[in-house]
Amino acid sequence: MAKTSVKAVVTGGAGFIGSHLIEALVARGYRVTVLDDLSSGKLDNIREFLPSVQFKQGSVTELPLLREIFQGVDYVFHLAAIASVQKSIDDPAASHEVNVTGTLNVLLAALENKVKKVVFSSSAAVYGDIPVPPAKEEMAPCPLSPYAADKLAAETYCQVFGRVYQLPTVSLRYFNVYGPRQDPKSQYASVIPAFMSAVKDGKPPTIFGDGEQTRDFVFVKDVVAANLLAAETDMCGVFNISRGESVSINRLAKLIIKLTGKRLEPVHREPRAGEIKHSLADISKAKASGYEPKYDLESGLAETLKWFNVTSI
Repeated sequence: MAKTSVKAVVTGGAGFIGSHLIEALVARGYRVTVLDDLSSGKLDNIREFLPSVQFKQGSVTELPLLREIFQGVDYVFHLAAIASVQKSIDDPAASHEVNVTGTLNVLLAALENKVKKVVFSSSAAVYGDIPVPPAKEEMAPCPLSPYAADKLAAETYCQVFGRVYQLPTVSLRYFNVYGPRQDPKSQYASVIPAFMSAVKDGKPPTIFGDGEQTRDFVFVKDVVAANLLAAETDMCGVFNISRGESVSINRLAKLIIKLTGKRLEPVHREPRAGEIKHSLADISKAKASGYEPKYDLESGLAETLKWFNVTSI
């Protein structure tokens, strides 16, 4: 489907998820502008798409810059954030400035420039610790960190701009996203790159606690597909985006070891304080709008291992 006349801006486009979205948009023929302050994103993630993709170094806290680069834009994919729970705890004001005020700025600039739709990257963190999974969109949120509160506030702004100003918005609540280009050293990295980095170095993966805690992992290309679907259809509102499958950390570690052929046994450490025991998404609402995750855990891990250059012995 040719999209040569369609313009999109991706905030945070040099990051892990954003760079994969850029790749998909370019493949679909979109004219793309990336806004990123490179505080956590890397220009190397999108270098192969330059100069056909326009890059602007800057922050969503700069409203005049957003007003300028949103001119003539059809879709805004808003991924820019301080995506660290610990950073939000250490400096909640700075986190709020980027995650909440930055989102408000994106919405203001989008409204002024008559953008067709804003697709916002939210987080399953808004749910907190669900006593009985799966998490459903209609559940009352219970943020457990300033970061989670930021995402919920930003979602609320998106919904208000839809109701009051008729600016179409979609908020996608990601669960445990993984895939190529994810930094294993990042504070917000999934357990998957941490395990793969250890295995690559011939070290056993470290599991905190008994390993029976569960997560709902989603491959980054399925997240990208959800973003495209959100923009190109009449989807509006809040949607869980994951695979909808519960996987224990023990099973994950064994599967990564099996795929690499390494002779390693996971080691266990004391559980981390405040860690959620179980996480699982109900994705029926997103599925009803056409979302269908294509990657099961094994196929997603295999593709990620290739990027990590982990070879079997």
